Amino acid sequence: MNQERIYTVLIEPHISEKVSLLGDSSNQYAFKVARDASKREIKEAVEVLFKVSVENVSTLNVKGKVKRTVRGTSRAKNWKKAYVRVADGQEIDFMVTD
Repeated sequence: MNQERIYTVLIEPHISEKVSLLGDSSNQYAFKVARDASKREIKEAVEVLFKVSVENVSTLNVKGKVKRTVRGTSRAKNWKKAYVRVADGQEIDFMVTD
């Protein structure tokens, strides 16, 4: 995969209560990823950027919420989420200290 593509596949880590419970029990992490990213691209990007071995990748499309205001309705953009399971004994540390 192209080196530039590796840096554009993963947008940001997705932190929520559900994800933190998954990380503790089953070595799973969630990422907000590019809408056109495939599972293979996500796996390769995580392995290269975080230097871990990825066992499984699950993706889902999240629909943007509709908000109503005095001026009418607006809608947040749709986005894609990926759950990544890393090998036992490995973890992803989001606090980079170089």
